[in-house]
Amino acid sequence: MKAAVYEGPRTVTVKDVPDAKIEHPCDILVKITTTNICGSDLHMYEGRTSFETGRTLGHENLGQVVEVGDAVSKVQVGDWVVLPFNIACGFCKQCEQGLTNYCLTMQPKAAMAGAAYGFAEMGPYQGGQAELLRVPYGDFNALRLGEDAAERQLDYVMLADIFPTGYHATEMAGVKPGDQTIVYGAGPVGLMAAYSAILKGAGRVWVADHQPDRLRLAEEIGAIAINTADQDPAEVVKDATLGLGADNGCECVGYQAHDPQGHEDATLTMNGLIDSVRFTGGIGVVGVFLPEDPGGAEAQGELEAQGKVPLDFGMLWFKGQHIGTGQAPVKRYNRALRDLIAGGKAEPSFLVSHELDLDEASSAYEHFDNRDDGWTKVVLHPNGSSRSAGGSSRHTLQELRQEAKAQGIEGRSHMNKQQLEEALGR
Repeated sequence: MKAAVYEGPRTVTVKDVPDAKIEHPCDILVKITTTNICGSDLHMYEGRTSFETGRTLGHENLGQVVEVGDAVSKVQVGDWVVLPFNIACGFCKQCEQGLTNYCLTMQPKAAMAGAAYGFAEMGPYQGGQAELLRVPYGDFNALRLGEDAAERQLDYVMLADIFPTGYHATEMAGVKPGDQTIVYGAGPVGLMAAYSAILKGAGRVWVADHQPDRLRLAEEIGAIAINTADQDPAEVVKDATLGLGADNGCECVGYQAHDPQGHEDATLTMNGLIDSVRFTGGIGVVGVFLPEDPGGAEAQGELEAQGKVPLDFGMLWFKGQHIGTGQAPVKRYNRALRDLIAGGKAEPSFLVSHELDLDEASSAYEHFDNRDDGWTKVVLHPNGSSRSAGGSSRHTLQELRQEAKAQGIEGRSHMNKQQLEEALGR
């Protein structure tokens, strides 16, 4: 089968690898039809983790079941499923508490917790940027989708990671109806955090970043954009709240945070949030921070390379703020978020800018890593389903959506590229 394989810093190649197969009676085998490139993939792509060469990337995966193990009783061949990036057993102490993000069974190192597809330090599991994916404990890990799954893959694939992760940030921050919320980072997860806060009924949501294309998307969903190249987010928020600050905030950037000039500072967003959020407010941190960063010494310093950053803890304590951290337990949220999508209440696919075949993964990683204008979220189709029957145009999804909007075509936000081209008569 074909797969996107990590060959070293900033080198991804698509090549033939051994077919994924059933290895345990509880496994299922999924033909991956839609898989995303995540911002977390970029940490590995850039060589800033311990990810091994020769491994397949990809932890945001959706597809159709093609084989099930003998012990699988719920999931059936032919089912459309989306797969939480957390690989969990369902029966360990952590899983029994709903903490599938810190499963003890699937993580082979006794002193660690948590497992994921194609992810550094989270077990030996191959990623889903491939034609096939082995899914352990398929009955527990696979979320089955409804009859609209094939047509709405761009929405449902977001349930694998970034929609639940953005939602998790708002949960840890304590976002409630009427709240005023500040989100640092307008990447895919930051946009999902802002979107989740809006879905929860937040009164005002600010999104801080210095990428204009991403800030435009924030404004399109009803958030207030703060361009950090021109404004200090903390001052903007305090000016709008009688000097008090936001009720809560979400950190959606992580340890490679950098200023508009490109200088890395792992404390930039965290200290910005401590300043931006009011006394006794909450902060949810889903941006990735690691205890070891192979590139950290050169990019920032020796302490940062060990995950030790100069947090403004005195001000955090003085203001009585509380912080929630860590990866999202996707299964805690994905069923409810799925039903919001199915009911037409949520369309997270608004942030998808590019649909590409798996063969284009190398170029896609390069563009996404460079933060090239318009590359806000990249979706790969390992089985070539990004192509329409007559060949695909080179227009981006955003361009096609704008054209569809101008022609009054309904449902454009969740249509994939082929559907938009057909609706436009191409």
